[in-house]
Amino acid sequence: MIVHGRADHLRRLLTGVESSTTRPTEVVIVYMDDPSPSPVRCSVPLRTVHISSSDHDVGLPLARARNAAAAAANTPNLVFLDVDSIPAASLFSAFITALNNEKVLAMAKPRYLRKALETSQVVDDEQLFERSVRHHTRAGLPTETTMSRHEMFWSLGFAMHASAFFGVGGFDEGYSGYGGEDTDFAFRVRESGIPIRFVEEPVFHQHHGVYVPPLNHFTAIICNARLFRARWGVWPMEGWLKEFMKMGLISWSPSESVLTVRRTPTPQEIDNAFSFAAY
Repeated sequence: MIVHGRADHLRRLLTGVESSTTRPTEVVIVYMDDPSPSPVRCSVPLRTVHISSSDHDVGLPLARARNAAAAAANTPNLVFLDVDSIPAASLFSAFITALNNEKVLAMAKPRYLRKALETSQVVDDEQLFERSVRHHTRAGLPTETTMSRHEMFWSLGFAMHASAFFGVGGFDEGYSGYGGEDTDFAFRVRESGIPIRFVEEPVFHQHHGVYVPPLNHFTAIICNARLFRARWGVWPMEGWLKEFMKMGLISWSPSESVLTVRRTPTPQEIDNAFSFAAY
C-alpha cells in the first residue's frame, strides 16, 4: 500500500486488513515524501519503505511507489491497496480465488463513501455498503474474465501474480504524479495477453475532499496524457481533458495528436473546484 499523510485512513485500512476472512502474510507500506509518519500497529507482520520525490517528479511518485512495494514483498501473489481504501472482509479471499484459477489482473469493484467516518467509529461491511455508492463509470463492470475492458482498470485495489507483475515491467516510472499510469499499466498487461477480472467483492474508498475537475493535478495530468498518447495513439482521461478545454486551459481534440496548454488554472479556480462529493 502506498501512503502520503492520511494517518486516519491508514489506520482504517489496516483495521480492514485485520478483519479479513483471509489475512495476508505480510503488509508492506511505502511512504512517499513522508519521513516521519504517525506510528501504526497491525497484527499482520508489517514492513515499511520510504521513498522521496526526485527533481523530475511532478507530484507524488505513485508509479515508483507501487513498484517499490512489489519489490519489497516476499509473496507470490501481490495485492495493492491505496491508503484511502478499506477492503471488504472477503476481498482477499476473492483475489486469491481469482489468481488460483487463472493468470489475470484482478480488480475489486470500488464503492465510494458519501461522508467521512468519525475517527473512533467502528463500522462493518454492511454499514460501509449502505454508506457508499458505486462510481458511475464503474457501475456495470462485467463479471466474466475479459480481454476487452482493460481501460476500466483503476489501481485503488487490485491483485496479480508477482511473476506477471514483474513480467510486464510493473508501473512505468516515466509517469510522474497523478493520472494515466494505471491505464498504461493495464494496456501493457493486455498487450502481454493477460486478461482482466473484476471480482464482485468491493473495496471501499474512504471519503476525502476532491477537486472536480482535478485542477490540483493539472500539470501532471497534461504531462502524463501526452506520454500516454505518444505511446498508445489514444488519449487517456478524456473526461478531464474536455473539462480543461471548456475552461480555456488547453486546446485539444480527441482526434488530434497535439495538446496545447493555453494557461494554467489560477489559485481561485483550483479552490473553486474543491468538493466534498463522494467522488
